[in-house]
Amino acid sequence: MQSQILHLDLDSFFVSVERLFDPSLNGKPVIVGGTSTRGVVSSCSYEARKFGVHSAMSTSKAKKLCPHAIFLWGRMNDYSTYSKMVTDIIAARAPLFEKASIDEFYVDLTGMEKYFGTYKWATELRQAIIAETNLPISWGLSINKMLAKMATNEAKPNGQHMIEIGREQEFLDPKPVGKIPFCGEKTEKFLNDKGVKTIYDLRQFSREALYNWMGKSGIDLWERAHGRATSTLQPYHEPKSMSSERTFDADTNDAEWLKKVIIALTEKLAFELREEKKLTSCVAIKIRYSDFETHTKQLAIPITTNSKLLTEKAIHLFNEFFDANRKVRLLGVKFSSLEDGSYQINLFDDREKDILLYKAIDEMKTKHGKEKLVLAQNLNIGNVKRNDPKAELDKEAKRERKKTSE
Repeated sequence: MQSQILHLDLDSFFVSVERLFDPSLNGKPVIVGGTSTRGVVSSCSYEARKFGVHSAMSTSKAKKLCPHAIFLWGRMNDYSTYSKMVTDIIAARAPLFEKASIDEFYVDLTGMEKYFGTYKWATELRQAIIAETNLPISWGLSINKMLAKMATNEAKPNGQHMIEIGREQEFLDPKPVGKIPFCGEKTEKFLNDKGVKTIYDLRQFSREALYNWMGKSGIDLWERAHGRATSTLQPYHEPKSMSSERTFDADTNDAEWLKKVIIALTEKLAFELREEKKLTSCVAIKIRYSDFETHTKQLAIPITTNSKLLTEKAIHLFNEFFDANRKVRLLGVKFSSLEDGSYQINLFDDREKDILLYKAIDEMKTKHGKEKLVLAQNLNIGNVKRNDPKAELDKEAKRERKKTSE
């Protein structure tokens, strides 16, 4: 049985939500994200895109390209609310779906053609979302996730496009090679310099030739140029929290040292948050004293994945209820009220330098391991204090990471 995958994408999602609250923004170039000169564009309207503005672009550059645009800070809590509304509509109708980000979904419709008609079913789902949320949404339908996403891009804005079974190559061949997912600007230029302009041009080369040019990424590109990609969805589950704890060999009330432990736990947990494409809007601290009395305190925050912001909040909680007269046995950090969202959602923190820094750190950790790169202030957390044996830590301290579903 041939797979049938539906991809749905809310058009300029953040801008569309802003327009629900302020209809005067309709038809105007709108840019959502950091509003200072050091900020970054998170989302922009199609009117702004005509001037070359795109997500992840610095605000300063966006202002030069489109100086008459309306710049908005953004309202993440409302975006999260509307994302959940769309998620609930899909969950009530779809047999199996994946939430790829705050505004993007995949639905497996394999086998439904016989009973419902996949095009009709997808059309009715889109109409239901628009009717219940007043948000524009586009979809694409094809035999795998890559082709479905490309079909959605073809349908935008606010449209729908189905690639009929057997006509996948006909759809792909005329397109520029840069339209292939994960074919970046440098790769596109590299191929263009070799005379490869379209996907059809790329298909004239063998797997071996592309491997010799580009290594393993060349093989991946060859596969995608032939319309081959996964149809496997990651079923949507709504994790409620993730946490990290450390138990000490010797109890201590060294506040500065304990803060470093909190920073280390928060940094590692924030990396995992971004790695799993999640965002949090609640931070909690757990302290267990030497007599096993345990206290927890939490704080609601704007939805984020920013390590610096999360660390600041965690330290703030620690300062609020740490009792310096008692020794600590265990410290823990917990993120809850999790939402799906890609790393770029964090652009609202309005710190372009921080965003680029943590993106680079994440890439290094993914490549070399989570423990290979840490903040300088945390380098001595696992070291022994020779003049204070009671402060010695277990080098392999217990660390628990929990995910609970309600």
